[in-house]
Amino acid sequence: MMLEDEDYLDAICHVIRTETVNAEYAAAITGDNFAAMFAGMEDDYMRARAADVKDISARLIRILSGQDEAELAAAEPSIIVADDLSPSETVQMDKSKILAFVTVHGSTNSHTAILARMMSIPALIGVPLDLNEIGTGMTAIVDGDAGEVIFEPTEAECGEAQKKIESEREKLRLLGELRGKANETRDGRKINIYANIGSVSDVGYVLENDAGGIGLFRSEFLYLGRDDFPSEEEQFAAYRQVVQMMGQKKVVIRTLDIGADKQADYFALGKEDNPAMGYRAIRICLKQPEIFKTQLRALLRAAAYGNLSVMYPMITSAEEVRQIYAIVGEVEQELKAAGVPYRMPEQGIMIETPAAVMISDELAEMVEFFSIGTNDLTQYTLAIDRQNQKLDDFYNPHHPAILRMIQMVVDNAHKCGKWVGICGELGADTALTEAFVDMGVDELSVAPPMVLKVREKVRAM
Repeated sequence: MMLEDEDYLDAICHVIRTETVNAEYAAAITGDNFAAMFAGMEDDYMRARAADVKDISARLIRILSGQDEAELAAAEPSIIVADDLSPSETVQMDKSKILAFVTVHGSTNSHTAILARMMSIPALIGVPLDLNEIGTGMTAIVDGDAGEVIFEPTEAECGEAQKKIESEREKLRLLGELRGKANETRDGRKINIYANIGSVSDVGYVLENDAGGIGLFRSEFLYLGRDDFPSEEEQFAAYRQVVQMMGQKKVVIRTLDIGADKQADYFALGKEDNPAMGYRAIRICLKQPEIFKTQLRALLRAAAYGNLSVMYPMITSAEEVRQIYAIVGEVEQELKAAGVPYRMPEQGIMIETPAAVMISDELAEMVEFFSIGTNDLTQYTLAIDRQNQKLDDFYNPHHPAILRMIQMVVDNAHKCGKWVGICGELGADTALTEAFVDMGVDELSVAPPMVLKVREKVRAM
């Protein structure tokens, strides 16, 4: 229907004639323009059509340029080389078919890189490559430890890579012997080691690596890679499945953290000059409570089936917590009135803004736990955009300010008898494991492949 639409076709032809460009470029410009027009409409249904226009325009461009639609669904496991990858593209890929990621752009602190770590897939980000010189079907070696990629390697290079692979397998075998062992230092100090996930299918990684629970379920990935909001039933089914699979182990689900680098067109968030500090996460939920209430209903219903906790991201004030509790109260009354089974879960907040750190004594009296998101806390404290590749050398999560903030949060939580976890990437940094135990951190939630490595570190202390 779109290809028969006169306005759409006229716009493409006009761009070709006036700018003397090829059809692919004209389709891209027209698609962006039409999508922006729909996104700016007042009607919710029409706004949601912006994603459809973008999707169809992208398909048209792929067909015009002769690209294979099934390129990423290769028949055999492959290394994915790209200019860049969005979190929604990464999360939709068949993980069993991916050997490694190599991208020209992006940051090592991006959510795409975080997802790669979670899936235990080597990823090189920000590699200066000429993509025109690289073709599908070439042989390559990606060394995640050394941070290098070799295209069309020699026999000697392949032999050296095979030795490294065998060495890694032996290390994993030795780590495997730690399954079932306690996360306890030699002098009896204990700490919980949980895992971070982004989808129901990731629970397999959690169980495989013997994590004590799930410290961060990034629920926003239920919203990515689609053209409309997930329904209450769809969310309920996903949350219930996770808590049932985990038995009595704790599952901490973060409410949607859409925005910044995690974009879904149907939210119609609009362009922002500084999205990392913009309209995202709990701010969307409080401004658009119907979206929030749908998720909360699903969470409260799923809580009746296991050990589920809920945490709210991007908190900066006590007033936001009060507003959240008011909405949760409305949802509880609606479920009660409808006779729907539910349970009120443990509720906590993410500490990922300097504001939340500074008032953590007040916030600790209002919530049941804290989870420190060190990725955003580092970004906001150091005034560094973690998506900006040029700033990777300045992004220092070991900065004394970050470590002092973590200690302050732990102290304020413990004064009120509340537990504290770290769910950011820093939790898996074994150079800091001993410091975190000394600080009194109660729980570290890490990418599943890091669970046994952190356990090994704790047991050696």
